[in-house]
Amino acid sequence: MCTMSNIHPTAIIEEGAKLGQNVTVEPYAIVKENVTLGDGVTIKSHAYIDGYTTIGEGTVIYPSASIGTKTQAKKFQGEKTYVKIGKNCEIREFVTINASCGEGSTVEVGEGCLIMAYCHIAHHCKVGNHVIMANGAMLAGHVEIEDYVNIGGMTPIHQFVRVGAHAMVGGLSRIAHDIPPYTLGAGIPYRMAGLNLIGLKRHNFNLELRKALTHAFKLTYRSGMQLKEATDRVEKEVEDSPVIRHWIDFVRTSKRGLIGLQPVEQASELPALKDLLEE
Repeated sequence: MCTMSNIHPTAIIEEGAKLGQNVTVEPYAIVKENVTLGDGVTIKSHAYIDGYTTIGEGTVIYPSASIGTKTQAKKFQGEKTYVKIGKNCEIREFVTINASCGEGSTVEVGEGCLIMAYCHIAHHCKVGNHVIMANGAMLAGHVEIEDYVNIGGMTPIHQFVRVGAHAMVGGLSRIAHDIPPYTLGAGIPYRMAGLNLIGLKRHNFNLELRKALTHAFKLTYRSGMQLKEATDRVEKEVEDSPVIRHWIDFVRTSKRGLIGLQPVEQASELPALKDLLEE
């Protein structure tokens, strides 16, 4: 334990825990034996840090957060798994980031993330850099969130779903399919509004690149073509760049299918309530 750290006498730091320089552990926080805290980490009151967890430099864990505890997956058999949280994150009150399951597997949260109160990140999740999860957003197992994604409050994301870079996902949505990068949408069922233009401008996507993405988006979502045909058209018609290549690769490697392209039952096609009651 580093002598330059500020450890409150009521905090519990188990023997074996590794602490960097200038670590702060506030009253009644618990840091278990296999935890590693980087330089300048702050663990606030009543937080609980367990498992083979590494927390990067400058990250702050807020009161009553629970990090690295046993996965909620019932198939867990006691194998050694990991949690890795990057530098300069804020993990707010009552967040739960479980350990993974499957020998050697890891739950990862990148650098510069803001995980607001009551969020949940489950086993095998990979969260990129500079991600924002608003209050009560929840990730099921095997979810992948790319860099600069913004997820609105109270939004659950189904297992194995991917959310592409710079996407903005509205609050109170239900996400059961992959969300392409650079897009904006919300709702139940999820409605794809278009590109996340404000976010793209903030991250210095120039006008030509935004126009190229608009063309790719319209071919994929507005043309009515089959997805393979639309993606082939994007590859042929839109000027190549790392951003467009990422769009194409994301679409082609989707296993759950792209959100917003599944058929949705129209209200007029559903049986009337009185008919159901008469059956």
